Amino acid sequence: MRRAILLGLGGLMLAGIAPAFSGDPAAGRKVANMCRTCHGLDGVAKIPIAPHIGGEPSSYLQTQLFAFKSGARRHEMMSIVASALSEQQIVDVSAWYAAHKVTASLPAGADPAGAPKGCTACHGADGIALYDEAPNLAGETNIYIDTQLKAFKQGKRTHALMSGIAEGMSDEEIRAAADWYAAVELKVDAAKE
Repeated sequence: MRRAILLGLGGLMLAGIAPAFSGDPAAGRKVANMCRTCHGLDGVAKIPIAPHIGGEPSSYLQTQLFAFKSGARRHEMMSIVASALSEQQIVDVSAWYAAHKVTASLPAGADPAGAPKGCTACHGADGIALYDEAPNLAGETNIYIDTQLKAFKQGKRTHALMSGIAEGMSDEEIRAAADWYAAVELKVDAAKE
């Protein structure tokens, strides 16, 4: 029954509706060992082209992993990794990374009013997402944010909201948004092991 429910979610995930299955963080920690090279065991990225995933909502992480697994979202490494994960492993590893708590601080003297206008409604001025469907941007490298926004702008990556927002941004606006969130200090409090 559970498998049938998960397989039936493909259309919902493509529509931007996130699954909400509860996972086992302890089991997910074991799965996270294969993620640690790029994303770190605590979810703080170890390479500039990988996002921080510690503290992201489980539903957001599940949506992204299931999209990589199904081919709805493609990435040369993540598509391979996700395709090798069982549905339960996806739910569990999502629970592990979601169990981390994150906070963010703007740089000294930064005025929240200077945050990128098209981004703050979902991602907040400090880069901590205001909705479970949006990722945190705090402390991401400007390379990662710039790359993702340009992927949305060029149609290489699609999303009901982000595609239109990125399409309307100039390269300078993309770089300014990337630089803003890259300057935010991200603090991750690791989940209990």
